[in-house]
Amino acid sequence: MQSDDPFDQVRAALHACDVDDKLARVAALAAEHSAWAWTGSGHPPASDDVHAGRPDRPVLVPPSELRSRSSATPEGRAALLHAIAHIEFNAINLALDAAWRFRGLPDAYYRDWTGVAAEEALHFRLLRDHLRTLGYRYGDFPAHDGLWEMAIKTSYDPLVRMALVPRVLEARGLDATPGILRKLEAAGDRAAVGILQVILRDEVVHVAIGTRWFEHFCSQRGLMPEPTFCRLLTEMDAPRPVLPMNVGARREAGFAEAELDALEALGRRRTRS
Repeated sequence: MQSDDPFDQVRAALHACDVDDKLARVAALAAEHSAWAWTGSGHPPASDDVHAGRPDRPVLVPPSELRSRSSATPEGRAALLHAIAHIEFNAINLALDAAWRFRGLPDAYYRDWTGVAAEEALHFRLLRDHLRTLGYRYGDFPAHDGLWEMAIKTSYDPLVRMALVPRVLEARGLDATPGILRKLEAAGDRAAVGILQVILRDEVVHVAIGTRWFEHFCSQRGLMPEPTFCRLLTEMDAPRPVLPMNVGARREAGFAEAELDALEALGRRRTRS
């Protein structure tokens, strides 16, 4: 029997291992979340309960073990799209965890992140279906678990989670997408180009949601957002951006000029190291 508690339903979606079951549960959340009253509901997760359901495949390996393939070949293009699909699958879990883990927040926070989970599920479904037209399935290539490792690292504080997941990891996707689009256009894969354009449009909004809630938590604690973000980049040893950044998309997602300058400096140090 399905629980009436919204947090229980989010938890069930987060912990679902079967892909189709997870997608169905996320769709049900999206259909119902606007009517729920979240405040005071549910039991917070145990501090060591930081896991998400995922299928047995793809096999997870360290990033250094992922083979580089040319996107000019059909297999290489499929591997590229598979990697993006895996990012979107992790993004579903990240959004669900953001909604489930942190309690006592405004209802709008939970509506935002369950809504993000639904859009990430759409992105994943589009990529999975396109991979099938190329003769491949999700799970056919190995992948890494770097995104979820950051969820574990930031599980203790919603301010840190908003700073380092949407505003660092997901924002890196804004930077990478223009170059990926050029590769897919050169390969003549118009369907994939259309999917990536949808993802880029939606991800700007998702990063903006992260910015809005990061600033909300900073305001609650009497912190200035820009120096707080820059401090967390160093303290948490956040991944450095890969230059060039998609500055226009980052500005649209709420990044301040001081933050962009700090990220640019980090990116230059990454290039030199």
